[in-house]
Amino acid sequence: MAKNPSKKNKSESSSGASGGGVGIHIGISDKDRGAITGGLSRLLADTYTLYLTTHNFHWNVTGPMFNTLHAMFMAQYTELWNAVDPIAERIRSLGHPAPGSYAQFGQLASIKDAPVQPPKALEMVRILVERHEAVARTARGIFPLAAAANDEPTADLLTQRLAIHEQTAWMLRSLLEE
Repeated sequence: MAKNPSKKNKSESSSGASGGGVGIHIGISDKDRGAITGGLSRLLADTYTLYLTTHNFHWNVTGPMFNTLHAMFMAQYTELWNAVDPIAERIRSLGHPAPGSYAQFGQLASIKDAPVQPPKALEMVRILVERHEAVARTARGIFPLAAAANDEPTADLLTQRLAIHEQTAWMLRSLLEE
């Protein structure tokens, strides 16, 4: 027998995640929403950290590939900048506050911050390949949580992010081939 989607799930809250206020009754339990937003918070931290690293490399790239990499890094950091808002808004849609400080991102991120000393151009490319692959792994790790909770909007967001990070890693990896 199919579940009646208009009936409230017993494990859904009757008050908002921040205590008091209107409850969230979207068919995903408090526990599942908490687990999913934990994963999305890590994805947000990774995405923002990668944005900063890519922007840093855009500013500091030098050498014979300057024009190509400067333009490529700008396209990449712009895409990453545009990605943080949908991730944060999905966290909010699930009833939790989105992390938004450097301290929070530092605790949540699975990737390292940009090197203090700008590396050579091809090392920048190598670093970005590794970081895009790491962000893809972070996104992929959230899928089981979203699938178990039938959270299609999160799964859709994750699919979009995975496609971008995997394609970007491939394009960057191509620059390293001889």
